[in-house]
Amino acid sequence: MLESRVNVNLTPEEIAEAKRRLGREPNEIELGMIDVMWSEHCSYKSSKKVLEILPKSGRRVVVGPGYDSGVVDIGDGDVIAFKVESHNHPSAIDPYNGSATGVGGIIRDILCMNCRPIALLDSLRFGNPQSAHARWLFNNVVKGIADYGNRTGIPTVAGEVEFDESFEVNCLVNVACVGLGRINELTLARMDNPGDIVVLMGGDTGRDGIHGVTFASKTIREDSELERPAVQVGNPFIKKLVIEATLEAMRTGKVTAVKDLGGGGLTCALSEMSSKGGTGVDVELTNIHVREEGMTPYELLLSESHERMIFTILPESQDEVLRVFRKWEVPYSIIGKVTDTGRIVAKYRGRIVVDIPSKLLTEPPMAKRRARKISIITKKRASKPPIPMDFAKVMHHILSSPNIADMHPVYRQYDHEVGLRTILKPGDADAAVLRIIGKNKAIAVKIDCNSLHCYLDPYAGHAAAVAEAARNVTATGAKPIAVTDCCNFGNPEKPEVYWQFKEAIRGITYMLKGLGLPCVGGNVSFYNEDEESGRAVKPTTTIVMLGLIERLSLVTSMALKEVGESIILLGKTYPELGGSEYYRLIGFDGGKVPKAVASRERASIKTLAEAIRRGYVTAAHDCSKGGLAVSLAEMAIKGGLGLKVDLAYVLHTPSMRIDEILFSESSARFIVTTSEVNTAKILSLARRRGVPASKIGEVSASSYTVAMNGKILFECSVESLRESWQDAIRRLIGG
Repeated sequence: MLESRVNVNLTPEEIAEAKRRLGREPNEIELGMIDVMWSEHCSYKSSKKVLEILPKSGRRVVVGPGYDSGVVDIGDGDVIAFKVESHNHPSAIDPYNGSATGVGGIIRDILCMNCRPIALLDSLRFGNPQSAHARWLFNNVVKGIADYGNRTGIPTVAGEVEFDESFEVNCLVNVACVGLGRINELTLARMDNPGDIVVLMGGDTGRDGIHGVTFASKTIREDSELERPAVQVGNPFIKKLVIEATLEAMRTGKVTAVKDLGGGGLTCALSEMSSKGGTGVDVELTNIHVREEGMTPYELLLSESHERMIFTILPESQDEVLRVFRKWEVPYSIIGKVTDTGRIVAKYRGRIVVDIPSKLLTEPPMAKRRARKISIITKKRASKPPIPMDFAKVMHHILSSPNIADMHPVYRQYDHEVGLRTILKPGDADAAVLRIIGKNKAIAVKIDCNSLHCYLDPYAGHAAAVAEAARNVTATGAKPIAVTDCCNFGNPEKPEVYWQFKEAIRGITYMLKGLGLPCVGGNVSFYNEDEESGRAVKPTTTIVMLGLIERLSLVTSMALKEVGESIILLGKTYPELGGSEYYRLIGFDGGKVPKAVASRERASIKTLAEAIRRGYVTAAHDCSKGGLAVSLAEMAIKGGLGLKVDLAYVLHTPSMRIDEILFSESSARFIVTTSEVNTAKILSLARRRGVPASKIGEVSASSYTVAMNGKILFECSVESLRESWQDAIRRLIGG
């Protein structure tokens, strides 16, 4: 049988269905194309039905899910395109090239919309930081992202890093890109016009990346190192030329569509573009400019070599567009034309080697998965560990945790100011803030998730991830307007994993609807699992939140500003230490996971937004990972000032312990500072919206002091806290 001679990942049922739809036995090349397009990576066959519940519409949505990136309207004719994708499997095998090409791919997704990429963000997860393997992955992933982003001239402005044993074999590398464009100049990746010329532009086609999407659609095995040829190799210098050539070609008005060649290569681009347009396409494969001699039609159609774009061009205007490509010295090939047949017909040296309906490739059979609930910590939720005797020591330990510590040793490898848009540097605020040049407005963008919360309670953890990302952009002076997400899970064929995924999407949907936010796109990465041990990554749906700052004067950082200012806590604290950094530090796995309630989140977000709008707030910080104690320390370290707070004034549920008040990671909370004269005004705003709020202390000169009913519990110098906070990641990367 043919499928026994061709290495495919299709099930026997899928092969039978392909034969039925095609009406004949597919040839070797066609079977390879079906294998790619029906892979989990390309088809979303396990996730598509579940994702349908997400809210996708809103007054600012210009382009929603289904295209290369979501696009939202930010006024004045300006639009923001943004997208996040995973490059987990390639990065686990070849961390430098895997992460670098993850950056390259997401840049092209933005470029497809005719938007200029202006910022990158990354969300990274690795195993135990004491493990040599985890450190190797960490250092090479960061270097790959830095080298690629810096050389293309796109700033990496924000990110997050988490360490957990579940990511030892399967690291997670999620990269987001943000682009700026004009609403009347957007381009969609669809072939609508039969007769248009099809041009392949960019880097040469080689054998790298073949079967990359099928590799990403199965678990990591001990012999996965043999899959290294499935990892693509990027070239950021060519990418820079591709960016400029693409944007200039678009300005001619003669380009009707453009799409990047990412996962699935030419097969995916041609089938998706023609399927969306209800058209077909004829191509001659021998016209493709190649890097390696003797490439077969199979290899040409399935290669995932990077830095390549497909253009469709009005036939009478092709010379004008091709002149642009020559100006930028970017290679190109005229490979075919759009037809009205609804079929992909590929020739090699004039002989037809593929003749297959586009929709057969883009409309795969959906997988039927079972879900089975699992409970992780229900038995231990009622128990509590002993109260620490030395809270100062605990503070130093938790600040030096790699999940809390200063990420400056990572940020310093990224050029975060190229392009002159970055208003707040990485770490200065809860989200990155980028100016819209020439306008009195900016955007805030954040990438966020708490994997441990999502593991212990997938519904609550993912709802809280959305809420935290919304709070993050709000704390910079922005109004949250849209999200995109990246789902990272184990093997969906396992009912427990599929239940985690369904619960995650339910939680995200609940919070998005509660906050009135649309999800304009996303990505799903399954099979993040070590086949040898059966260990899957903790469920992690990375949330990218976009916010709009309507006046530059509203931009707010987290740093304490002036001695004597009031410190106000918005929101109530609950005994919710399940999955907290504090419990992780002391090795305790019980407790309740923080529960995010949409009505509370909405009220606290609106309260802070109004306070910032009225000019009352001098600094703001979301209170989440590490709890109140860590959030206060971060504000003090950033401002180079001290503080004195009294826990008696923290609004909390009765009978809470001191460690619960200090380290609980309850949702819907902000720490804000303000002048004495504006303190009552902020508290009044909170009361009107039903938000629990109280003044808990004041900014001081240099000491971090925590009291209870006037009695000092512990005191540290801010400088000593800074040293603990700054040392951990520096030690990890050996710098």
